[in-house]
Amino acid sequence: MYLTVFYLIRHGEPNWAFKDERNLQGALRDFVPLTGFGVRQAEQVIYNHKHLENCDLILSSPYTRSLQTAAYIKRNIGLPLKVEFDLHEWTPDNFQAPGINEIQELMKDYTKHNGVYPPGESKLWESKESVLKRVINVLDRYLDKSKVIVVCHSMVITTLLELKLEVEFCGVFEYEII
Repeated sequence: MYLTVFYLIRHGEPNWAFKDERNLQGALRDFVPLTGFGVRQAEQVIYNHKHLENCDLILSSPYTRSLQTAAYIKRNIGLPLKVEFDLHEWTPDNFQAPGINEIQELMKDYTKHNGVYPPGESKLWESKESVLKRVINVLDRYLDKSKVIVVCHSMVITTLLELKLEVEFCGVFEYEII
């Protein structure tokens, strides 16, 4: 059997003020870049986790905050970078809700139901099962690698690892598949 270690890294701190300044709504909110502090987080993650230098590849969510984080990691260690659409963040609203208040309400509903649609109901938010399925499908394509950096999002990491804690920006978590 072959063991693949995936180093799941949450993106750096996003500049949500940019979203408000530009009035970005729906899917456009995912074009938000990193703050200056988020850039420093992305630049430093490799120095705080030296074992990442021995990886084979960097995978990234297509969202700007993840791509920007992955680009700084790539610059510091020179690994190939591949974008994987299905590493995107949990979709609370099928990219439709215009504002943070609506998204917060959908998140409360998701939490209330533990990410599982009640019997006979459909919801606007993406189920926990859907997140797991799409992310595992991506990771399964890289099982021929030894160590892979995956730059993604908090909900992806907490769902995959079944965590009940807040994932800090540029936090690094190991996930192994045999």
